[in-house]
Amino acid sequence: MRSCLSKRRPDFPTDRPFAHRGWHGGGLHGGGVSENGMAAFDAAITVGYGIECDVRASRDGVAFVFHDATLMRMAGRQEAVAALDAVALDRLTLPDSGAIPRLSALLARCGGRVPLLVEIKAEGRHVRAVCAAVARDLAAWPDAPVAVMSFNPWAIRWFVQQRVGQLYGLVVTQQGKGRIRGGIERALALWLSKPDFLACDIRDLPSRLSSRARARGLPVLTWTVRSAADRARASSHADQIIFEHSHG
Repeated sequence: MRSCLSKRRPDFPTDRPFAHRGWHGGGLHGGGVSENGMAAFDAAITVGYGIECDVRASRDGVAFVFHDATLMRMAGRQEAVAALDAVALDRLTLPDSGAIPRLSALLARCGGRVPLLVEIKAEGRHVRAVCAAVARDLAAWPDAPVAVMSFNPWAIRWFVQQRVGQLYGLVVTQQGKGRIRGGIERALALWLSKPDFLACDIRDLPSRLSSRARARGLPVLTWTVRSAADRARASSHADQIIFEHSHG
């Protein structure tokens, strides 16, 4: 069933910087704060940043905030996130001893006030499980400043078709791709998703893609900004940053 939002704020992705996977590994709490953990999100909220996070679905279709396909790097387990049900994932801990957050818990912590970028992690055309899980959680916060985004244009297309009014963005990188292959992939992704904004790799800027997008009035965010040089580049070629750590 298609759902409709009462309104959306197309400007909020450019209002303030976004902390990449929360404000982790530095700044307010030092190096002991895990990415995509609630402590990292609380740190970002405390200092007034927006939040960028990654989401995958459990085996039983619950949205969890987690970047990798497998649990090894951040939770010390060999299984894939998608291989465990929600109750099993709730029992696991991140390196800072915090739980792997459910997206519903993060949305509640933001309280409809903190800008949130939800990056959907999905491979190929198999996007329905994670997209539907995210949509169910977002339905409880219809007026919250939340945008979904993904490298996968099929995920964005799912939201275009199923959640009318949702703000969505396409994440892009040219790294590791030749000019012809990269150009074809980007053209297809833009045609499939018709995004409200782009999130471009800082290493690619400036690019023809980002310059043309901005000339057409399409906002360009850039990731992952880690240095003063990155910030200077972003200030000239993007409308907002997704960053790690604080640089003053």
